[in-house]
Amino acid sequence: MIKKYLPPLPQVIIIVFIIILLGLAIKIDIPASSLINDLFIRLILNCVLVISLIPMVNSGAGLNFGLPIGAVAGLLGMVITAQFGGKGLTGFLLSIAVSIPFAAASGTVYGHMLNRVKGREEIAATFTGFSIVSIMCLFWVVAPFTHPQMIWVLGGSGLRNTIGLRGFWEKSLYNLMQFKAGDIIIPAGSLLFIGIIIISLYFFSRTRTGMMMNAAGENESFARINGVNIEKIRKLSVIMSTVLASAGTCIYAQQYGFIELYSAPLMAAFPAISALLLGGSSGKRVFLRHAILGVILYQSLYLLSLPVANILLVPEMAEIIRMIVTSFIILYALAKKSEERGDV
Repeated sequence: MIKKYLPPLPQVIIIVFIIILLGLAIKIDIPASSLINDLFIRLILNCVLVISLIPMVNSGAGLNFGLPIGAVAGLLGMVITAQFGGKGLTGFLLSIAVSIPFAAASGTVYGHMLNRVKGREEIAATFTGFSIVSIMCLFWVVAPFTHPQMIWVLGGSGLRNTIGLRGFWEKSLYNLMQFKAGDIIIPAGSLLFIGIIIISLYFFSRTRTGMMMNAAGENESFARINGVNIEKIRKLSVIMSTVLASAGTCIYAQQYGFIELYSAPLMAAFPAISALLLGGSSGKRVFLRHAILGVILYQSLYLLSLPVANILLVPEMAEIIRMIVTSFIILYALAKKSEERGDV
């Protein structure tokens, strides 16, 4: 009975570890306002990418290890918008709008493929995501873009690895409606934009289609008996996840200040999935609170470990800790999932 009310093991470990790091941060006089400001920035960077996983998990299509597919669509929308001179908040919103058709089209094909490999979605999604990133590496080299801030100086063709968004829409959302409360910067525009996405997903889950999606994930046989087209619902969830991932990539880039191409999106799924699982999701059903809590815990760990490692250990330790935590959480969740199915 007590075990029922205990939080998942990864949550317990991370919360204890964060408390230890927080104590060390206070001891070495790291300003609390600086940590809060950085946490807001990292929430904006990653929140929508984590939220994008929810539709696929709830429909039974599994954890979206193919998130790079949506990320690539977002990158494509941004470089096309930049090519035609998109600037400011208008350019940012236009980049999302341009990326949506690419995300919807690729999500349709991706969803059809996942329906064909039912039961092995996560493995297939991982290699699909890796393949798309590799194919797009060739595209970025030969694509006919001509904007001088985007192409290589030598040769005059092919997109650069990193494209700066200064002069385009760098921090356009972050600076919208921004205000200060003491030393803490409140990015009200960004929080409002992300809040609209969260509220939209919440109300979608209360619609007939949203309830069918949840039913398909909870009990496929029961849902099918009640007239739910499982394949169609799963494909819709994949399209939704891919579109949200493309929008999340655009939000990430405007906040970060750069568009990162070539192999940059390759591992995008792993931190997002770790955050979702860390928030309390079992990998079979997830709520918005899991995503939000997971982002806060995961990014708090990253923020606190970096300055503490810089001062007390070595700078490289923060990234090593993050990789260990990311891998451990995913392995733990997959092991629990297999245990629940009776595979182990």
